[in-house]
Amino acid sequence: MTMLAAASILIPFVIAFLIVVSPRKVDKALCIAGAVLASLATLGVGAVFASGGMETQVVTWLQFGTVPIMGFVFDKVSCLLAPTFVIIGLLVTIYSTAYLTPENREHPDEPRRRFYAFMIIFIAAMAGLVYSSTIIGQLVFFEITGACSWALIGYYGTDIAKKSAMKALIVTHVASLGLYLAAITMFVQTGSFELTSLAALAPGWKTFVMLCILFAAWGKSAQVPFYMWLPSAMNAPTPVSAYLHGASMVKVGVCVFARALIDAGTVSTTVGWVVVIGGIITCVFGFLMYLPQTDMKRLLAFSTISQLSYIFLGFGFAIFGSDMAFTGSIMHIFNHAWAKTLFFLIAGAFSTIMGTRMLPQLRGVIKKQPLLGVGFVCAALAIAGCPPLNGFFSTLNGFFSKFYIFAGGFLTAANNGPLMFIVVVALIETVLTFMWFLKWIGSVVFGEPSEVVEKSAPLPKAMAFVFVVLIVMTFCSSVIAAAWLG
Repeated sequence: MTMLAAASILIPFVIAFLIVVSPRKVDKALCIAGAVLASLATLGVGAVFASGGMETQVVTWLQFGTVPIMGFVFDKVSCLLAPTFVIIGLLVTIYSTAYLTPENREHPDEPRRRFYAFMIIFIAAMAGLVYSSTIIGQLVFFEITGACSWALIGYYGTDIAKKSAMKALIVTHVASLGLYLAAITMFVQTGSFELTSLAALAPGWKTFVMLCILFAAWGKSAQVPFYMWLPSAMNAPTPVSAYLHGASMVKVGVCVFARALIDAGTVSTTVGWVVVIGGIITCVFGFLMYLPQTDMKRLLAFSTISQLSYIFLGFGFAIFGSDMAFTGSIMHIFNHAWAKTLFFLIAGAFSTIMGTRMLPQLRGVIKKQPLLGVGFVCAALAIAGCPPLNGFFSTLNGFFSKFYIFAGGFLTAANNGPLMFIVVVALIETVLTFMWFLKWIGSVVFGEPSEVVEKSAPLPKAMAFVFVVLIVMTFCSSVIAAAWLG
């Protein structure tokens, strides 16, 4: 498993170097090949882990004296999420070969080698972060994802793109100070950078370190008050936006905090209150902000902010004692990755073949572009948590994702009035989200095609392939997560 995990990180870096020094015409093929190899490596890690009884293993591969600096952790969470983020990176790369072309009606572009170089490094960094067993390892890959996002958000080179890229870099780097402070405190107090040393901290220091990690997680996951970088990042090419929202950058925060909760043991309810209060504020704020949006990408940006708040709410409920809510949050990371990637790439397809992603201009998509219509419906219902799409499929497979988070929340809040209020508010927001996405489904998908839809170009085969895979995964992800997590 160690060699396979290392391969999933090192191969993309080698491929990035080859992309830089090779002729321009092979950059796409190299990037796809690297993503395929990295995907196979992470799947191999999962297969070996499953065949070995799924027992958690921690392997140190770099140490200074007796102090572990870098290492890998193999457990149900890392072996579920690493393949997810890498495979989605592969799908986004395949999709980009049809998006970054002169034929794109909204953003005609000659693909540049740097896109593929930074994209493959981004994929490697996500694998490295999920597998990291030390806070130093997390910091290294935390910073690499920040650098890659800066380069890719500013890809078009316009003034607004450069400003958006710099905003993302500054905001997330300010947040990263929390992770640096947590690392220093852990080493001073325990003499170790291993995340398992969190459990050995005195209660007061553990609370401090967990709040520092939460600070960093909020920044990467664009939670209030750090949300402002994410809507601005929509100036990036849509494949970049899809990866940022589906399987990278914003997922860094929730993954870092999830790993801290796994290793910390009992955590003070003070941290729990900070997590759930921050989560519910972000949940309501995100919903209110995406109501006036007509640009599909900006609507999805605020939707991502709101959806990630559910994951943090689940983590908060877990601190109050609900293992069910924690499991639901991990499942929601997995489910949301596939559904949100699909939704963003649908927006990119609208731009490519219709010349716009403005929702009021889109109508009757199902008649002219049936695959896009089906994909839009599946993604919208999945994000809203509608059964059987990432919500619950009670007739066959129990409870999933959001439903699991809320079930855990209600059980935990049974004798806690303020916590029950937070759970109820979040549930109301979920229902309103479903209603709002239902409105756009009716407006965009059905009816007679509007002018831009009627004049749309054929859907490129690369996009069609990616959409089929993502639609299937949007239906199957909850079942896969439930089976894997037990």
